[in-house]
Order: sequence, then C-alpha cells, then structure tokens
Amino acid sequence: MTDNLPEKDTAAEHEKWKEKGVVMRAFFYIFGTHVFAGFIWLLFYLGQHAQK
Repeated sequence: MTDNLPEKDTAAEHEKWKEKGVVMRAFFYIFGTHVFAGFIWLLFYLGQHAQK
C-alpha cells in the first residue's frame, strides 16, 4: 500500500506544475495582448497629432 504513495505525490505535483504553467501562459498572453494593443493605440494617437 505504501508503494503507491510516491506515485500519487508525483502525479499531484505534476498536475500542480501543469496548472501553474497554464496560469502563467494565460497571464503572459493577456499581458502581451494589452501591451500590443497599447502600442497600436499609441501609433494611432501619434499619427493623429502629427504635424501635417
């Protein structure tokens, strides 16, 4: 019975690691999208106020 405990602990740790990876990936995708959108907004803002 005690032989299965390390496998369960390893599986649980692996799932936690995968969960953290998904959260970090989602955070960076959302953050990156907002940075990119801000850059595009800045280009439009500067283009609108450029001397013509």
